[in-house]
Amino acid sequence: MPFANIKMLEGRSVEQIEAMIHEVTEAIHRTLGAPVETVRVVVEEVPKTHWGIGGKTAKKLGR
Repeated sequence: MPFANIKMLEGRSVEQIEAMIHEVTEAIHRTLGAPVETVRVVVEEVPKTHWGIGGKTAKKLGR
């Protein structure tokens, strides 16, 4: 059972996240031959104030 854990900055729409989950599932299915129903994808959205890039928060960098 393949498991993908994706961490990303908050701010995407529900539709975008659903599309990403679908595409990641399909990529795992294609490359590993894993049945789609066994693929698990977890998306963790991180607040921009909790994501550091080069010593600054993503929020301060305007991300």
